[in-house]
Amino acid sequence: MTREFRKQFMVEREHTGREIVTFFETGKSYFIEWIEPRSMRKKGWGDINPATGKVEGSYGNKYKGAIKEEESMITKENGFDEIVYGTGSPYATIEAMHEKWKAENGY
Repeated sequence: MTREFRKQFMVEREHTGREIVTFFETGKSYFIEWIEPRSMRKKGWGDINPATGKVEGSYGNKYKGAIKEEESMITKENGFDEIVYGTGSPYATIEAMHEKWKAENGY
């Protein structure tokens, strides 16, 4: 992974939900992208009026902390060999993947 790719990956991470988790003991990094649920696309993103239950003051694509799946930078073309879609906590998934990697690589 080039430094430029890492830098580009982290641009506006509060909007995109992109993160890099690095284990300092091994130097191994894991890239995370939060994918927005398809249901969010239909409902929109903004302030919900409690009286009507409707979205008002739409934020558009800002402040979601997630991206559409087709916007993903984690692709085979960008050098990612093992792409995992998780359910639940990505940090628990990464921890398990890293422990497996350490066992296989003598750490």
